[in-house]
Order: sequence, then C-alpha cells, then structure tokens
Amino acid sequence: VQLQACGGGLVQAEGSLRLSCATSGDTFRGYNVGWFRQAPGKEREFAAGIRWNSGHTSYEDSVKERFTISRDNAKNTVYLQMNSLKPEDTAVYYCAADRSVIWSAIGDSRAYHNWGQGTQVTVSS
Repeated sequence: VQLQACGGGLVQAEGSLRLSCATSGDTFRGYNVGWFRQAPGKEREFAAGIRWNSGHTSYEDSVKERFTISRDNAKNTVYLQMNSLKPEDTAVYYCAADRSVIWSAIGDSRAYHNWGQGTQVTVSS
C-alpha cells in the first residue's frame, strides 16, 4: 500500500493541526495504521495507532488527551487531530501501515513495512 501524508505546518503553541494519511490504489482494510514522529537528533517515536477494522486506538502517553487518531472508511484515510500543541511536538510526522502488525507491536516502528513520506509539524512558543 502506498501512503500519502499531509497536513503539517507551522502553528503557535496551544494551536491545532490535523494530519491526513491516505492510501493510493489500495484500502486500509485489515491494516493497523500508526503515526510516528521524529524530531531533529532524536529517534523516531510512536504517537498514535489505530486498528482499521475495529477502530481500536492506542496513544503514546505524552499525546494522550491532546491527539486523536481516527479513520474515514469511505475516504480510506486516517487522521491525526492534534490539539494543544507544544513546542516539543515539533517533528516530522510519518504514517505507517501494515497488515502483519500485531496489536501489541502497534507502537514498534520496526513492525511496519509501508511508510508515507512525512510531513513537518513546527510548533512555535
């Protein structure tokens, strides 16, 4: 599956952005989809994930209550709504998808074989 991520930008602290991850020529049915982020000089880390079929979600602790991952079946798109953004949320955000990711590994970037190109999110203080 080919993934296209978009929606990043520059926003002030406490602002909001919504990222989108869409497939090209395929469907997310049967996939687990994750949003990961990588700040300069840091390792890529998990932000949020969703099981397409059930809608079950998982979040990294630092984004709970601020970020919401969701899906639109008709548009084959996964969204990451990011509210109350902080400067430490600044990173390149990537979406990833894989049918073989088990739920316990939803936050492990090594489990995913399909990645989008990344979208830059910059939060100013």
